[in-house]
Amino acid sequence: MKTNIKIFSVLITIAVPLLLLMTSIRILLNPFFLDYEYNLPSFPADEFGFSKADRLNWGKLSLQYLTNDAGIEYLADLKFENGKPIYNERELSHMLDVKNLVQLMIKIMIPLAAFLLVAWLLAWRIGWLPQFWKAVSQGGWTTLALIGLVLVGVVLDFDALFAGFHRIFFTGSTWLFYVDDTLIRLFPEKLWSDAFTFMGALTLAGGVICTFLGARLAHKTH
Repeated sequence: MKTNIKIFSVLITIAVPLLLLMTSIRILLNPFFLDYEYNLPSFPADEFGFSKADRLNWGKLSLQYLTNDAGIEYLADLKFENGKPIYNERELSHMLDVKNLVQLMIKIMIPLAAFLLVAWLLAWRIGWLPQFWKAVSQGGWTTLALIGLVLVGVVLDFDALFAGFHRIFFTGSTWLFYVDDTLIRLFPEKLWSDAFTFMGALTLAGGVICTFLGARLAHKTH
């Protein structure tokens, strides 16, 4: 019985930070984030000629591609007024890689959320609610520790953190582009730095809630 409770608790402790992180990323994969970023006074202008309207248009379409069911032709068919595609082959290949990663994340989120719901129902049915909420609290603490490390990385050396992330999830130099490529012009470093910060803040908030709410409910149901 003790072994079962321990395994049960460990799985919950792992699931909580994963779900919180993925939920934060999914929230940021929303056009409202681009609206916010592109309207910041400190957001850098495009030195090659994109207007704010251009960036919002192409940027939102690019985000939609990542979360919808369309094929790469969704982006490949986008063209400037002169008929030139907005994305080159290298950029399209990278966007396909990113979409595969995002779609995998979305597919994992649903079973994770379902697992936590089933775990709660099981705990309620067999009298393990104190252990369930304690594991949720431990998952919250784990989240705080992990996000704390990420935020320290953002502050100390964002470039190294950004490069390290891409080396983990993408092969070779497929994620490197020229400064006049559309991807760089639509999504400059400022946007990514802010995205990492917001992601960390959202996940951190979720971690705080899980930590203290879990501890309180664990005590209350004991």
